[in-house]
Amino acid sequence: MDTVIKEIRADDRRFDLLDGAGSDAVHKDPQYGYGVTRLISSDSQCSGTGIAYTLGGGTDLVSSAIKLLSEPLIGKEIEELMSEFGAFQRSIAEHHQIRWLGPHKGVIHLALASITNACFDLWAKSRGVPLWKLLLDLKPKEVIGLIDFSYLEEVLTADEALAILKEKLPTRKDREGLLNEGYPGYDTSVGWFAYSDERIMENAHKAMDKGFTAMKLKVGSPEPERDIRRATLVREAVGDSARIMIDANQAWSLPKALEVCEQLKEMDPYWVEEPTQPDDILAHQKIAKAINPVPVAVGEAVSNRVIWKNFLEAEAVGVVQADCTRLAGISEYLAVSILSTKYPVKVIPHVGDMGQIHHHLVFFNHIALGHEKYFLEYIPHLREHFRFPAVVTNGAYQVPQEPGCSTDLNPD
Repeated sequence: MDTVIKEIRADDRRFDLLDGAGSDAVHKDPQYGYGVTRLISSDSQCSGTGIAYTLGGGTDLVSSAIKLLSEPLIGKEIEELMSEFGAFQRSIAEHHQIRWLGPHKGVIHLALASITNACFDLWAKSRGVPLWKLLLDLKPKEVIGLIDFSYLEEVLTADEALAILKEKLPTRKDREGLLNEGYPGYDTSVGWFAYSDERIMENAHKAMDKGFTAMKLKVGSPEPERDIRRATLVREAVGDSARIMIDANQAWSLPKALEVCEQLKEMDPYWVEEPTQPDDILAHQKIAKAINPVPVAVGEAVSNRVIWKNFLEAEAVGVVQADCTRLAGISEYLAVSILSTKYPVKVIPHVGDMGQIHHHLVFFNHIALGHEKYFLEYIPHLREHFRFPAVVTNGAYQVPQEPGCSTDLNPD
C-alpha cells in the first residue's frame, strides 16, 4: 500500500532539566527542546516524527518555520519522495524567497532538519525496518540520491561519493560484527558546569562502574583555575586509562583558549571541544596547530556542509561532531560523513537527539563507510520522554530494533 503524506503537524516540545544538568559555561540554565515535525500519512498505522534540537527559547520559531517549509510535502508518496530526496531537499532550501532567512543556517535550517528527519522516519516505518537497516540495505546509488551535493563539487561530487560507497562494499561483512557487539558510548552527564567538585568526582566513578571508559567535563570558567582543578580531580578519580574530553562551549576568545589549553595539557584531554566562537574557522585552525596532537572537536554549532567543507580543508578540526538535528537532517549528515572519509579526522557525532537517531547512524558510518569505531555521546536526561529510548548496556549502545529513527516522543 502506498504511504502518502496527508497532513503535517509542528510541535514545540520543551523539557526542564534538574539540579544543573545540561549546564555549560555559556548556557547556564538550559531547557532541552525540539522543534517537532509530525507527518500523518494515508496509513493510519504509520506516521513520521522528526526533531531539531534547541535549548528551549525560540523553539516556537522553529515550529512556525516547519509549517512554512513543509507545505510541498502534502500529497507526496514516501517512496517516490525519497527516491530523489536530495533534489527535493534542495528545492526547499533554495526557495527563492525563504532562503533569504538563512541561507542554510538558523531557524530555517533547523526546520529543514526536523522535516528531513520526519521523512526518513516515515520511510523506515513504511518499510518496517529501523533506520540503520534501511540505510545499509540501500544500494550505493540510492544513498547518493538522498543527498544534496551542491557547493561541495570541488571537494566531493556525487560520482566520487558513489565510488567511496562502492569501494567499501567488499569489506562490509568484516565490520558487521558491530551489530552484535554494540557501539561504545561516552558519558557527557559526568561534568556539567554547575555541578560541584564532589558531584563530578562521584559521577566519574559511577560512569566507570556502568562500563563507560570515556567522559566529558565542561570548562570555560571565568577563572581558569577552576577548570584546571576540576580536570585534575576527574583525572585522579578515573585514572590514566580513561579518556576525558573537555568542552568549553564557545566560551573562550582565541588568546584565552590558547592559554587555558596549555595549562590543561597535563591532564591529557582526549579532545578540546568548541574552544571558541563556532564561525571562526581561522581561530580553530590556530588552536588546532597549537594543541596538536590533541584534536579540536566541533559540530553542534556547525550549521551546514559548506562550513564543514571549510573546517576540513583548513585542518581546523580533528573530531567531526556532525549532528543531524542541527544540520539539514539525516541527508546533510550523510554528506558530511562521506566527505569526512577524505580527511584524517574522527567522526563522532554530537547528540542533540540524545543519541536516538545517531545510534542508528554510527552503525552506518562504520559498516558502510569504514569510519573507525570510537564512541557515541550518552546523555540520559530525556530518556523518559522517548517512546523507545536508546538501550545502553555496559557502556555500549545496542542496535535498535523498532522501525523508524527512534524519535517518537511520549505525549505531553
